[in-house]
Amino acid sequence: MNFLSLDHKIIDFFKVISIPVSRFGLFLIFFWFGALKVLDLSPASDMVQNLLVQTIPFMSFHVFFVLFGLFEMAIGVLFLIKGTERIVIPLLFIHMLTTLGPLFLLSGETWSGFMVPTLEGQYIIKNIALIGLAIGIAAHLHPMKKFRDII
Repeated sequence: MNFLSLDHKIIDFFKVISIPVSRFGLFLIFFWFGALKVLDLSPASDMVQNLLVQTIPFMSFHVFFVLFGLFEMAIGVLFLIKGTERIVIPLLFIHMLTTLGPLFLLSGETWSGFMVPTLEGQYIIKNIALIGLAIGIAAHLHPMKKFRDII
């Protein structure tokens, strides 16, 4: 076996596993991080509580945090289920919009200097990779024939 044929075999293998691995990775991150919120074990709880005070002060933090954790867990599970992509990817983007908030609203907690994120900031910025995975999954969908195909 020469180098070029090995290269083709490796690429073909990655093509076969790329979507399942992407789905599992998204499931694992969303379900795990959501479960930490539901169990009140998330290291992000202080930051989320500070953000909640600024954005939704009328809602109980505990109720919000559990609901947000369940939302994350649902996103994770939906990524495992083939055929739910047109539902879960918009949910992921809604989630991303909410989780990017601290970069702008809590800059003291997410940045230690210009373009130097804190650990919390890095935790948020890594979401760009999750968006990339979701886009990769979406790129492999077949176009809908009619709008009813979404349901």
